[in-house]
Amino acid sequence: MGKIDKADEMNKTGYNLRFHLYFLVQFFTFALTAQIPSGYYSTATGTGATLKTQLYNIIKNHTTRTYDQLWTDFQSTDKKANGKVWDMYTDIPAGTPVYTFTFITQQCGTYSNEGDCYNREHSFPKSWFGVASGQENSVPMGTDLFHLYPTDGKVNGMRSNYPYGKVGTATYTSSNGSKLGNCTYPGYSGIVFEPIDEYKGDLARSYFYMVTRYENLVASWEKNDTDGDAVLNGTAFPAFETWFLNMLGEWSAADPVSQKEIDRNNAVYALQGNRNPYIDHPEYVYSVWGVGKIESTATPEPTNYPTNFSALNVKLQWADATGTTVPQHYLIRMSTAGFSAITAPADGTTYPDSTTDLNVDYGVQQALFKGLNANTTYYFKLYGYTGSGTATDYKTDGSVPQISVTVP
Repeated sequence: MGKIDKADEMNKTGYNLRFHLYFLVQFFTFALTAQIPSGYYSTATGTGATLKTQLYNIIKNHTTRTYDQLWTDFQSTDKKANGKVWDMYTDIPAGTPVYTFTFITQQCGTYSNEGDCYNREHSFPKSWFGVASGQENSVPMGTDLFHLYPTDGKVNGMRSNYPYGKVGTATYTSSNGSKLGNCTYPGYSGIVFEPIDEYKGDLARSYFYMVTRYENLVASWEKNDTDGDAVLNGTAFPAFETWFLNMLGEWSAADPVSQKEIDRNNAVYALQGNRNPYIDHPEYVYSVWGVGKIESTATPEPTNYPTNFSALNVKLQWADATGTTVPQHYLIRMSTAGFSAITAPADGTTYPDSTTDLNVDYGVQQALFKGLNANTTYYFKLYGYTGSGTATDYKTDGSVPQISVTVP
């Protein structure tokens, strides 16, 4: 950058001006959307079954919560902005839910209708991995927050142990549109539960997490439950039946990772010490299973860079004059020939804004000269004035504030 001459300070009758020059520089800050520890996925370098095993080795051995702790845990993992329980089975993202729940005081409990209470939903039913009610603490997946959510007790009860799926004719519909009924997704025709579109991706990524985190166990779960058998195929990879895998892939791609999921992932990480890799890296779904490919909607990058990149704007800044009579406006005059080439304004004369003159109201305390030439020295003087038209009265005596700068 060129030399910047420091302006004189003026402390005369009616004025106390300090005149500084600043170059306009724009900085763009991009914040990380997820608090992923540095190097957390450094060993996740493969594809297919290899990548899935690499992810398993990263997220296994998490800190296990107790089933009772989940009531408190939900207050950090599933709290809405209004402080209420975030229940995906009754929440209406674009509207007002019919029911909301208050933490602790409305936990189930018994229920007869929607809105009575909320409970702890194993989105991946515990019967599928062979655990009965009351035995949740016996295995880590029984209390794993990455698939446990607070949900309306009635809706949870209606969902029962049925798989997720695409409902044709609904026999039950919750207040937010979640449905129970026969499956119309190709490959399965049994009873399924269909969440609303806004949360399908959330639940799909929960399922991808489950068969990854418990890769060492999932092959043995197929025959534990009839409904689980419809979903699981008795292998560690791909783990899912084809129809279900294809559907989860579609759900994951159609409902991208939301801020809710990002925040929840971070909150669960703080409690369990592991993360859901399919939230941090949704592209892993396709890298592992070949489904749920995220199609880029970005336009092609520009072919070339711009040329003649330089700082051709100058921002001037000052502290307003003080005294018995303060100016109503300022006139800034500019020249490339030197300070002596800048003539003092004449009282009663108006100088409209131009390439060399700029009028600024009192109180603004800054001005911007744009479109200047590179490698050129510019000289500025600042005059305060009152009145307008023929009544304009400029202050031109004493030491006029002045500054010069060479544009790089």
